[in-house]
Amino acid sequence: MLLIVQNDPEVPAGMYGECLRDERVPYRTVHPYAGEELPPLGEIRAAIVLGGAMGVHDTAAHPFLAEVKAFVADCIRTGIPFLGICLGGQLLAYVLGARVHANHCGEKGTLPVAPTPEGMADPLFAGVGREFVTFQWHDDSFAIPAGGVLLASSPACPNQVFRYGANAYGTQFHPEVDRHIVDTWARWSAETASSADDFLVAFDRLEESYRQASRRILGNFLRIAGLRS
Repeated sequence: MLLIVQNDPEVPAGMYGECLRDERVPYRTVHPYAGEELPPLGEIRAAIVLGGAMGVHDTAAHPFLAEVKAFVADCIRTGIPFLGICLGGQLLAYVLGARVHANHCGEKGTLPVAPTPEGMADPLFAGVGREFVTFQWHDDSFAIPAGGVLLASSPACPNQVFRYGANAYGTQFHPEVDRHIVDTWARWSAETASSADDFLVAFDRLEESYRQASRRILGNFLRIAGLRS
């Protein structure tokens, strides 16, 4: 079973839920912020940990993060294929001993990311190309942990993706959003609400390219995890 860990009620699996249903890949979503317990590792073949408005250091305000951190560490210890998205990627970096910087290298909007030479050779980016469209919505960013390999960068945020070991990945960008999510996030605060229509126009213009790259990344991860041929 593929497990999806949702850390925030407004940060769901989005189009990735749609893709998994299309591919008929069994999955379960757990909501630890609502008190749901994470299942035993023996029931899991792979894990995707989603983002959230909180940061990795906000455990006092969001106590469930301690459980999620322990879960991420257990996935790495046992070799369970892992994909951490935004906060999920920051949690992966954190449990591996890397710094997660608050209000550093932030980005918002539909923006390009380029794989590094190591990324071009990595199975996660097979068929994605030398530059691809992402959606960014983060204020914090991670450092690359010791033993990690930088796989992709952007001009504003050099550390976009890293791999640790054979099958654990952390991304700073969001490959899972859909138009509804973009609209919701853009209206979260007065700072961005005044530009909500601009965010949507930019996303609409590049949505086809965004979906193509995002689907490819998910499909590649499912192959890495042995959940798709």
